Amino acid sequence: MPEKIVLEPDIQQIAQIAKAMSHPVRVYILKKLSHMNSCCYSGDLVDELPVGRSALSQHLKELKFAGLIQGEINPPYIKYCINRENWEKAKLLCNDFFGK
Repeated sequence: MPEKIVLEPDIQQIAQIAKAMSHPVRVYILKKLSHMNSCCYSGDLVDELPVGRSALSQHLKELKFAGLIQGEINPPYIKYCINRENWEKAKLLCNDFFGK
């Protein structure tokens, strides 16, 4: 029986990043937030995107779970920013994965 390999943490992190980026709405959100020097309110995003509030909330949840964005709740508003530290780490992991 062949020996099973252990999936290293960086491989698992790349998979988590890829899952988080597996929808065009999430890619749009990441692109927008990564080019901003400030945060964005979820209400602003729902006005821009062809999805409802509940769908947007789920997309933001996935990005937050992957650590790519961070949110700050100030009812009734929630503002989101790119998580700069994790964003840089994700770029390094992906660059390494793609051989750059």
